[in-house]
Amino acid sequence: MRSVLFAATAFFSLAAISQTAFAEDVPYVDDRSDAAAVIRSLYSAINRHEFARAWDYYGDTKPAKDFDTFVKGYDGTDKVDVKTGAASSDGAAGSIFYNVPVAIQATDKNGEAKVFAGCYTLRQVNAEVQEPPFRPILIDKGALKPSTANFQDAVPASCGDGPPPPKQDTVLEQAKRAFVATYGDQCDKQTPDGKPTTEPDAYSLHYKDANAGADAPERETRLFRFFCSMAAYNESAVYYIADDVMGVRQLQFASPELDIRYENNNSEGKVEAVHIIGFQTDDQLVNSDYDDNTRTITSMNKWRGVGDASSTGTYLFRNGNFSLVQYDVDASYDGEINPQTILDYNTAP
Repeated sequence: MRSVLFAATAFFSLAAISQTAFAEDVPYVDDRSDAAAVIRSLYSAINRHEFARAWDYYGDTKPAKDFDTFVKGYDGTDKVDVKTGAASSDGAAGSIFYNVPVAIQATDKNGEAKVFAGCYTLRQVNAEVQEPPFRPILIDKGALKPSTANFQDAVPASCGDGPPPPKQDTVLEQAKRAFVATYGDQCDKQTPDGKPTTEPDAYSLHYKDANAGADAPERETRLFRFFCSMAAYNESAVYYIADDVMGVRQLQFASPELDIRYENNNSEGKVEAVHIIGFQTDDQLVNSDYDDNTRTITSMNKWRGVGDASSTGTYLFRNGNFSLVQYDVDASYDGEINPQTILDYNTAP
């Protein structure tokens, strides 16, 4: 049987919040693949003034006595933000009922924000028994009430018999937001194996400060590797680190500026000398990987597809950051892989 929603929680009508003009660039979201997606789609429609679409997410029980009343209820609202928790489900009489923990923050045209929290109940009539027209997941009712909690923390732990949502990794979320803000329009939207680029590889590095005493506790630095883009034979990645002092910040990688001398100035000929004439910083690494055993990030930039000409940097984690410790260059286009080390801070002089 369907779970009981918050006892003593009054039905919360969306029409209780008024609305004005919203930003024209609010994303269009119409996703009915699961119950939480329907709730997010509802507020996408509201924020875009697409009230007919918002009305359509409801089933037989509507949020207001009629559509005009529903629309007028938003005359003073600037925007409505929404967060959802882990949904629970229960089957009954040919239907599946979903309970979704929800928190919304309604901001009026004067900038005053109010938080509401509670549960939405949604219904999906079993698809195999339906006849045209097909009915997707629909909102059955919402039971929200004013909340004194911060919006970020206002989502209920669970609804009915549903499990509490997993504890949010706030540092990871900050790194993801930083990546999207800087590279959302520059990097690919998914990795070659179909995963979203906003889901990074994550590592935890524990260490002691160089001057710390024997009894000093270990510190932790988080490392996040975000895939960015794939070309013919090189792929790029962006890295962020985070600690309890500096917070989340993007890694910038030092690399040498090179003066390469070829015999007779022929780049296809013999390499006479490779000189370092300066240094630069790179915000992305090419063909890179992190080795947790050696605590190093390596980057190998192929100058052409066969890989016989390339540059390779090695960055070592020490004292809470990554430093360039070795740089190898294979400047000859001779069909062989024979790099030479032009910078080595691993070896004592």
